[in-house]
Amino acid sequence: MRSNSVLEREGPCRALTRREALRLIGAAAALPGTTLAGQNGPQAREIPGSGESLPAVGLGTWQAFDVPPDGSEYDSATATLSRFLSAGGRLIDTSPMYGRAEERIGDILAATDPGGGAFLATKVWTRGREAGRRQLEASLRYLRRNTLDLVQVHNLVDFDTHWATLQAARDAGEVRYLGITHWQASAHEDLERTLRSARPDFLQVNYSLAEPEAGERLLPLARDRGAAVLVNRPLTKGAMIDRARGHGLPPEAAELGCRSAAQLFLKWVLGDPAVTVALAGTRNPDHAKDNLDAASPPFPDARQRLAIERWFAAL
Repeated sequence: MRSNSVLEREGPCRALTRREALRLIGAAAALPGTTLAGQNGPQAREIPGSGESLPAVGLGTWQAFDVPPDGSEYDSATATLSRFLSAGGRLIDTSPMYGRAEERIGDILAATDPGGGAFLATKVWTRGREAGRRQLEASLRYLRRNTLDLVQVHNLVDFDTHWATLQAARDAGEVRYLGITHWQASAHEDLERTLRSARPDFLQVNYSLAEPEAGERLLPLARDRGAAVLVNRPLTKGAMIDRARGHGLPPEAAELGCRSAAQLFLKWVLGDPAVTVALAGTRNPDHAKDNLDAASPPFPDARQRLAIERWFAAL
């Protein structure tokens, strides 16, 4: 079973030295909280059901934050999360299936985000009511929160059982929003049925230039049903970066202020009005900042999106 949020940049994460990590943490702390390159800052998009807003690029943590509680990998994760938050990011997506990621996020946020400004999204990924309840309790403990912002039924596993548990948790004040996820286009029909029957607050789904199927019916349905949309695999686990390497960017990249292929791909995703947040996973502070810069306007219009699609198809 694969994950939803993926390590989106090319190649393995290089562990920063402690000196590099401390330098980057210091640099991040000096950044204004809502300003990005381009002076517009990350665009805030509303959660339809509540009107609460979130910056349009979030941080995925699969693989990237499954690290020991100390050492150079932990320092890299700390620097990345600090840079992300200081540059105006909020939504951090994780899961019990991501190894030690929940624990590390809780550890790092306790030191870097004591005010609790991060929007924490996690998942239930197991079978059976008691197992699901234990997993939710563990997430609350690991993430050091009395209330989690969003809990999603991961890949729709044992959906009916966990949906009842999460509704009760919301009523008890342990969870604010409920959602559903999947990472495969083959599951889109199941997601459509669940959107119609359960009316989740959030839908998390794969969507990119390489996997555009969700844009045909699923994203319009989510918009009609009032569900916020989190996009996983916006760079298809770095494969799109590899595909674009060595090729020049199209003219639309300059029109949109993109400095990298990753920014262009993220802006294409964010050009769909149904998308609330695109999730990009990394443990590299510079990549986290580069990804978040893609949340700054402008976003491609229909002409620009079509031109980008044609450019990508020709690679």
